[in-house]
Amino acid sequence: MSPPDASSATVVFLHTSDEHYGADRILLDLFEALPTDRRDTAEFWLPTDLPHGTSPLCVELERRGARVRHLDLPVLRRSYRTPRRLLALVGRSRALLRELRRTRPELVYCTTSAAFLGVPIARRAGVPRVLGHVQEVWSGSDRRVLGLLARRTDRLVAISEAVKSSLPPSLQGRTWVVVNATPAPTRFVPLDGRSGPLRFVCASRWNGWKGHRTLLAAWDRLESPGELVILGGPPAAGEVVDVPALVRGLRRPETVRIVGEVPDADAYLEEADVVVVPSDRPEPFGLVAIEAFARGRPVVCSEAGGLVDIVSDGLDGWFFPLADVPALGDLLGRLTREQVTEAGARARATYETDYTAGRYARDWLEVTGIAGVSP
Repeated sequence: MSPPDASSATVVFLHTSDEHYGADRILLDLFEALPTDRRDTAEFWLPTDLPHGTSPLCVELERRGARVRHLDLPVLRRSYRTPRRLLALVGRSRALLRELRRTRPELVYCTTSAAFLGVPIARRAGVPRVLGHVQEVWSGSDRRVLGLLARRTDRLVAISEAVKSSLPPSLQGRTWVVVNATPAPTRFVPLDGRSGPLRFVCASRWNGWKGHRTLLAAWDRLESPGELVILGGPPAAGEVVDVPALVRGLRRPETVRIVGEVPDADAYLEEADVVVVPSDRPEPFGLVAIEAFARGRPVVCSEAGGLVDIVSDGLDGWFFPLADVPALGDLLGRLTREQVTEAGARARATYETDYTAGRYARDWLEVTGIAGVSP
């Protein structure tokens, strides 16, 4: 696709990957929330420092009619904390400054915390409004560095109360919570009428804190485990968990099916009886949980972060303590099909009340004011 005429962009979204995971799917929701006349003057700038995944985000954005550009964006990645890579960030920052001065947008929207180097750069380029979307729980040195960058924003959007509470107090007054949503599936297949062993599905990147070690160790404790289906794959950067090796080490590896990365997880979520989110650290939100709810599937998840605000324990899902292998094993082993079917019906009701795309669009447009940006 040839680059669009940059001078016509009113709103520029700075994003930090060209994959199709949590924050990337939220970017698709932002595009869908834009009024039609705003889509024509919005551009989505994606980075070039990492290779495309098996299902690039740019393909889906362009399929929906979005204007996409690939640029040398300055992205804050943990793996870049070396002199050589920090120097590369300086070069990318200068490139972004030049491009923003040429484009002259009315608003720059940094879609994740890793894009927040774009905040002071946009200010230096004279951009009138700069917004930030916080999709991560801040802690330690990240909290200090990101807090300094975020001070230059006009407003922040946090995806959960857990995320907002992790921000420095000086930023919380300018932060509004807009909880994520997910589109309704093309068809809804309830759990009623199913029989036999339960099928559990886990869908996430295979990075160090997503809980695959905890999940598989708990699974190994079960005598009649049913089936576990694992989606996802290694992240493009950061710590990687060798999921296939862990599965090979189980007493009954034949009970685990590794699917890997797929362009669309709908069919696997539909096949599931229960979706498992076993994260070893607090999830900022837990998008896959509401994707499960949209399909009437209950969720087993760690009791921390944004998941606490999504799942009601014993009603539409079940909690276990962070990284607690025995507790997760006991929970998985005692679930019955009757319990799962009832919880699935309540999960669908929770989705329809709280997590629809229409509700998200209304809330996000009201908080950001993007609909009022003049073309």
